Amino acid sequence: MNTNSHLKGEEITPGHPRETNTKKTVVIGVSGGIACYKAVEVVNQLRKDGYNVKVIMTKAAQQFVTPLTFQTLSRNAVVTEMFDPVAKWDTKHVSLAKAADLLVIVPATANIIGKIANGIADDMLSTTVMATKNPVLIFPAMNTAMYENSIVQENIQKLKKHGYHLFGTASGELACGDIGTGKLLDWQQIVAEIKKFLCD
Repeated sequence: MNTNSHLKGEEITPGHPRETNTKKTVVIGVSGGIACYKAVEVVNQLRKDGYNVKVIMTKAAQQFVTPLTFQTLSRNAVVTEMFDPVAKWDTKHVSLAKAADLLVIVPATANIIGKIANGIADDMLSTTVMATKNPVLIFPAMNTAMYENSIVQENIQKLKKHGYHLFGTASGELACGDIGTGKLLDWQQIVAEIKKFLCD
């Protein structure tokens, strides 16, 4: 399904990209955190490996990485807005959810984890997750204190209970200078986990 003509965002086409050797479609949801740069590597590697990659960015994510970066690497328009003009409205969240063989949230902030755990669908990423029937992989990334917060941990357990695939975090020095858990896994690990699901 080609929904690119209906996606709002930075719609430029860099040159004439060659056809992707499409295996399966992976929708990457990027929420706002300093670890967004690892999502860039994930998208780049998946596209190189022949997967059709579509990206949804929250408003906060756009403060760290531009949509143009993901569009250039994925060779697909990036979804950044919930609503298009009426003439172009095509329930994007539903069409993206149907197109996705796998939906991956990387990085997943405490905010997006909390939204999904509590059924809140107020932006394109959370709405698409709610409409997705195929597997959803969630890779958390946040400050140690936030990650260890009992509410965040309850939300993580709730998501696991409902069938979402939550992954752990790495330990080390965080962007804030603290030492502890909460770091996003290395992008190579994330790609490897994604491929496990795509090969099943």
